[in-house]
Amino acid sequence: MTEVTLSAYLAFYLYLIMLVVQWAVATFSKAKEPHAVPGKINDDLSHDSFIFRAHRTFHNTLENSALFIGTVLFAFVINYQSPLFAMCVWVYLIARIIHMVLYYAIATEKNPSPRSYFFLIGVIANVVMLVTIGLRLVA
Repeated sequence: MTEVTLSAYLAFYLYLIMLVVQWAVATFSKAKEPHAVPGKINDDLSHDSFIFRAHRTFHNTLENSALFIGTVLFAFVINYQSPLFAMCVWVYLIARIIHMVLYYAIATEKNPSPRSYFFLIGVIANVVMLVTIGLRLVA
């Protein structure tokens, strides 16, 4: 296994750990509330509530996970070993972690919020990964 591949594997592994952390934060913050119902969040909550922000952080990551996980696994299946690809996996991971921290820390309805920029960085990293895979396939 090359260093490039190991680096991409490590970033992907840490992404999966981040998902578990987000799930735990969302689940346990909500479970502490009186009369909490599993799988249901109060419709009256908004960004001023940490429970809402933790729930949205986790769900936003889930909404973006299909494309990221699909892209990364496809690259692994075709044994794509590009330093640019590995760097993009790391950029995506770091952008999602910063997005998570900002979502937990800042209660704002403002759009764009500071977390929006890191969301966009993650999207761009994912698009670059898709393009590099496409270029590899047509080469």
